[in-house]
Parts: sequence; C-alpha cells; structure tokens
Amino acid sequence: MSEPREPRTDFEPERDDKLSTAELAGAGDQADRRADRSAGEPRTFDGPDWEAEGAAPVFPEKEADALRVEWDAIQASFVDEPRRAVEEADHLVAATMKRLAESFAEERARLEGQWDRGDDVSTEDLRVALRRYRSFFTRLLSA
Repeated sequence: MSEPREPRTDFEPERDDKLSTAELAGAGDQADRRADRSAGEPRTFDGPDWEAEGAAPVFPEKEADALRVEWDAIQASFVDEPRRAVEEADHLVAATMKRLAESFAEERARLEGQWDRGDDVSTEDLRVALRRYRSFFTRLLSA
C-alpha cells in the first residue's frame, strides 16, 4: 500500500502531456485504479449558498478560478489561431475531466480506507458524499 496522499488543493491543467478528450474516453477507470487510499478529511466544498441552491461546487474556488483564467486565454486566442484554440480547449477539458474523476476517486478511496480499517463512517460523511455525487450528476444531465 502506498503512502497516503494529501488531496490536491492547487490546479494546473496538465498541458505537457496534451491529454485529449478522446484519450480520456479510452482511459476507462485508470484514475480509479491509481487512486491512493487516504484517511484525510472529507473534501466537501460547502459554501454558504450551495446547500440552499442544492448544488455543491465541483472544484474548490481556487481551482475553478484557475480553470476560468485558462479558458479565457484559450477563447481570446481563437481569433488569431482558431485551430490551436480548439486543440487547447480539448486539452483543458480533458485535464479538467481527469481532475474531476481524481477528486471523486480520492473521496471514495478515503471512505473505503475507513471501511477497510474497520472504522465507522458517519452517516453524515456518507450523506455529504452522496449529495456531492447527486449535485454533479444532476448538473451533468441538465439541459
């Protein structure tokens, strides 16, 4: 078993390996298989408004802001280099989807790690995890 890994709090899109959405789609559940089991604190991105609206943030604010900045740069480059902008958009979307899958895998691995050690996982921890899944799933399927 590998050493526990701290949940990632910073986000830099993985630009070097130029992952594409097509490659990500073929990757299956590799992120799930690579996830380290961690007993860290739950990653709930509770803000003052999300519960009232029924939607938990998918990423912490710092990560979301970094993604928006990157997207804005890609969109601004479209006029001069449309093909490159589309390629960069694909890479950014793939890196974001990969990070999203990693965050869910980390949360699940943390809960499973507790179960494997025979620790009780509180109903509240499970409720928060399920709400995060539901919130994301609902937004994913919305029009």
